[in-house]
Amino acid sequence: MPPNTTASTGQQPGKSGRRKGRKARLIVLVLVLALIGGVAYGSYWSISTVRASFPQTKGTLTLKGLSGPVEVKRDNYGIPQIYASSDADLFMAQGYVQAQDRFYEMDVRRHMASGRLSEMFGKSQVDNDEFLRTLGWDRVAKQEYDTKLSPATKKYLQAYAEGVNSYLQGKDGEDISLEYAALGFTHDYKPQAWTPVDSISWLKAMAWDLRGNMQDEIDRALLTSRLGPKQIADLYPQYPYSRNKAIVQEGQYSELAGAFQQGGTNGTSGTNGASGTNGTGGTSTGTASGGSGTSGTASGMSGTASGASGTAGLDSQLGGLTRVLDDLPPAVGVNGDGIGSNSWVVGGKHTISGKPLLANDPHLSPSLPSVWYQMGLHCRSVSSTCQYDVSGYTFAGMPGVVIGHNQDIAWGMTNSGVDVTDLYLEKITGDGYLYDGKVKPFVTREETIKVAGGESKKIVVRETNNGPLLSDRDEELVKVGRKATVDTAAPDRGDGYGVALRWTALEPGTTMDAVFAMDKAKNWTDFRKAASQFEVPSQNLIYADNENHIGYTLPGKIPLREESDNGSIPAPGWDPEYRWTGYIPQDALPYEYDPERGYIVTANQAVIDPDKYPYTLTADWGYGARSQRITDLIQSKIKDGGKISTDDMRQMQLDNSSEVARLLVPTLLKIDPENKDVREAQKLLEGWDYTQDADSAAAAYFNAVWRNVLKLAFGNKLPKELRPKGQCLWVEPVNTTGPADEAEKVRECGQRDPDKAQPDGGDRWFEVVRKLMDQPDSEWWSTPKVGTRPAAHNRDQLFKRAMIDARWELTAKLGKDIDSWSWGRLHRLFLKNQTLGTAGPEFIQYALNRGPWELGGGEATVNATGWNAAGGYGVVWVPSMRMVVNLGDLDKSKWINLTGASGHAYSAHYVDQTDKWADGELLPWAFSDQAVEKSTSDKLVLKP
Repeated sequence: MPPNTTASTGQQPGKSGRRKGRKARLIVLVLVLALIGGVAYGSYWSISTVRASFPQTKGTLTLKGLSGPVEVKRDNYGIPQIYASSDADLFMAQGYVQAQDRFYEMDVRRHMASGRLSEMFGKSQVDNDEFLRTLGWDRVAKQEYDTKLSPATKKYLQAYAEGVNSYLQGKDGEDISLEYAALGFTHDYKPQAWTPVDSISWLKAMAWDLRGNMQDEIDRALLTSRLGPKQIADLYPQYPYSRNKAIVQEGQYSELAGAFQQGGTNGTSGTNGASGTNGTGGTSTGTASGGSGTSGTASGMSGTASGASGTAGLDSQLGGLTRVLDDLPPAVGVNGDGIGSNSWVVGGKHTISGKPLLANDPHLSPSLPSVWYQMGLHCRSVSSTCQYDVSGYTFAGMPGVVIGHNQDIAWGMTNSGVDVTDLYLEKITGDGYLYDGKVKPFVTREETIKVAGGESKKIVVRETNNGPLLSDRDEELVKVGRKATVDTAAPDRGDGYGVALRWTALEPGTTMDAVFAMDKAKNWTDFRKAASQFEVPSQNLIYADNENHIGYTLPGKIPLREESDNGSIPAPGWDPEYRWTGYIPQDALPYEYDPERGYIVTANQAVIDPDKYPYTLTADWGYGARSQRITDLIQSKIKDGGKISTDDMRQMQLDNSSEVARLLVPTLLKIDPENKDVREAQKLLEGWDYTQDADSAAAAYFNAVWRNVLKLAFGNKLPKELRPKGQCLWVEPVNTTGPADEAEKVRECGQRDPDKAQPDGGDRWFEVVRKLMDQPDSEWWSTPKVGTRPAAHNRDQLFKRAMIDARWELTAKLGKDIDSWSWGRLHRLFLKNQTLGTAGPEFIQYALNRGPWELGGGEATVNATGWNAAGGYGVVWVPSMRMVVNLGDLDKSKWINLTGASGHAYSAHYVDQTDKWADGELLPWAFSDQAVEKSTSDKLVLKP
């Protein structure tokens, strides 16, 4: 049957000024003209080629394997609501419908997760595949399917795969997606059948992007090449527990936890994990600053690896690892200091409806299509044979709903950031590695990487008892500096240390079971039981139900470490004292239920004050700028008995207030810049309310000043491995931050991807600067003269220099006339197809990509349209969706996606939600049968 949708006319200008830089497009005409250019590549595309893959959304289709008819109802945005009479039919239809809209995206994801990108994109992806094969996500997923998951979960995964494969049957690549037609220019590629393991593998890819503090481990070790322990401690300050409250304030954990303390009770005595080993408030001499774990250990690695963490050899290894990580395509988001998510729940005593309201907006890398897929899964009659009535957000390629609500409860997620990864230095000798004074043999496997248009490549993966050797995948990782000194307690470096990764996701788990269990949970007890199976990635889970209860629970497989190891820097793999000793029992993890205050906020801040908890969760929390702002907004609404509405929750999600501006602007206004043009820019800050709206000239200038403060005070003093590529500087000699003679300086160029370089400007850097504000003569405030730019020897002089540099930077970018300046002109979002949209022929990129949108918001604000201060002002992560669930009337809930339901470039639903997302609007979210029927525009019946 022919498709029943029409080609979109593309993005139309929005009513706000946020998108005034976008080009208007006559999509169909432009597409034809552009694709006629495909003749140069040996093919010709027509409108029929473009429309061939659009899904059928009306009428009737036969689906072999169904036990009864299934209805697929789509609203005006193409969002499907599926109605079936059995679980298997429900998930089979889910697979079919998601494949209709997003199969190319699903196919790319499974190739990434299994290290088979080269099969689709050729030799350019061989290095990525080598790294991904070394991690072995698909192997672990297969083990999960074979040994861990329940029979019911396997049944659902099989049904989902059958639905996907029913869609694929009889179709060529160009019948499935425009991208496959583009791939046909270079090689003959035919999609393979979907398997249950493909769905599970995607959970590993998601976990990788949300893995915690591995980058911080690398960065802290790299910093030792240029900075001393005290300076590194300055850059990883203690979490401000007294100012930015932890998530769990009135909660608890099982008394079972006390049994793991040697005589201690509730983390207040005995060998309290919060003292010294936690790294977030610890006071032991080995961990001088919360989160840093460096003072007293940065140059010595607790006296065991000694110079290893500060040597040229390890710098080379970790720098090489960072370059490998930079090249990997993100699954759901970049992994950095500033990235995070918001979720919060307000109990009925503070809401207009008298029932809870729950909000969530995960912050992830922008992608096209969005990582999320909106969907409803409804049993016509909930029973033992058909158990689901749930709606929300899931991933294309995975059955069930990940975030959303059913008829009884709602839930949301933010990344907990707990430390579930450790890097280990390994002394390699002969065919084995050193452990506890003995040489142990590697566990090895051979992998064959097939390459489209080229010859296959074989690699050998070696594993130690700590995990796979990542250093085998990059020559930089095995080049060891012979000049490096090592402590006598460490083995001879010889030809170098390898680097191995231990990560909880490399062990089979039960997260897929948890997804289905949460989808049908009816109350807090059900939800907590389901959450206990959510092993990887560890997430902050918030909860609300229609019986007026709210809650929070922290699930996850979280390792236990010896006191000598807080997981903050690479550990010596040869020393048994640094092995994991087990996992924190699920019953001992923190939770909170119906707190007296009546609300719970999670935004990647500390989960619990370490003085109240006996275990180490991480040394690297987010620093709580967003969470405390949300808390302040809630408290301002409920004071004097005020009540919160669904729209109040939406408005909170859009809060653009800059906490760092509130800190710095009063000082900036006291400075006399002398130059009239700089003074003109300074006046923009007078009377500014610190709100970073897209049309704000003050926000543009302040953020330019902030970026230059960070660069002058810190960025120019960091090692090249952390600075952005292309930034070449004459830098101070190692172990100094103060001025040096010109003759002593050395020229170094940055090596990190600009979107992942440091200082990124996230809330850790807010805290760094906040602490230094009271130290106006700190050595950090020194910066040398460059050209006509003056040197600085104290805080105010450096601020003055940053104001000068910012003025001329914006003059170059936005023009001399400050009346034309706006934050949105700097802070733009481009949506790119994550494969051919970034590396395909230019006309393909033009066909697949969209944007820009000019946005408000910023780094570590509630409306977290993040940017990396080291790399520029462009948007690098976003609220990937927004939702507000109203437990008083589920049909009054609201939601929005970053893009649209469809992955087809010229579908009407490719980016039809993006303008509204950019304007902060939410769409109606129908749930009841009556509301869904009323909102339905297309209805497809799938018959056996």
